[in-house]
Amino acid sequence: MDDFLIYLGLGFDHITDPGGYDHVLFVVALCAVYTARQWRQVLVLVTAFTLGHSITLALATLRLVAFRTDVVELLIPVTILITAAVNFFFQEDTSRFATPQPRRAVGRYMLAGGFGLIHGLGFSNYLRSLLGREADIWQPLLAFNLGLELGQLLIVVLILGVAQIALRLLHIRPRDWVLVVSGIVAGMALSLIINNPLMSRNG
Repeated sequence: MDDFLIYLGLGFDHITDPGGYDHVLFVVALCAVYTARQWRQVLVLVTAFTLGHSITLALATLRLVAFRTDVVELLIPVTILITAAVNFFFQEDTSRFATPQPRRAVGRYMLAGGFGLIHGLGFSNYLRSLLGREADIWQPLLAFNLGLELGQLLIVVLILGVAQIALRLLHIRPRDWVLVVSGIVAGMALSLIINNPLMSRNG
């Protein structure tokens, strides 16, 4: 049980670590177009992301799939940039902001799940470094993944809370909120891409 709690804490710390904020940026980009009263849609969205990264986290940790770490570290900010860019075209009619069209919602869930596959590979790098040559990895894998989800839910709650303050108390228009948040996230993602070692070598 002690080991389970240790890996649970490590998973939580990993996704909430300010020093490794790329995964946080992705969750922010995903949730930027939603408000607190749309929590059901956000729950489905987060679940789609969870399913995606859980699959590749398990496969990569079990060494059933192989990948280049440097490529994954580049692809992660690319997913952030794409998600933020998609936000610029999401629900341009603010009168429909609270009730996104089903097709757009499904497309967003698919995007979250697909990009979650890439983020799972990134999570696995850290977990494999922790496990070393440990024989029984199922319990650490489960605990680490649950820790990731707890951290992810905390980030979502914070994002929706800040959005609620911005929209209700500061009277910021929903469309302006989406544009500002997505613009900041896109800029930070672009910086991560430009400063990625793989880009430097190719340049």
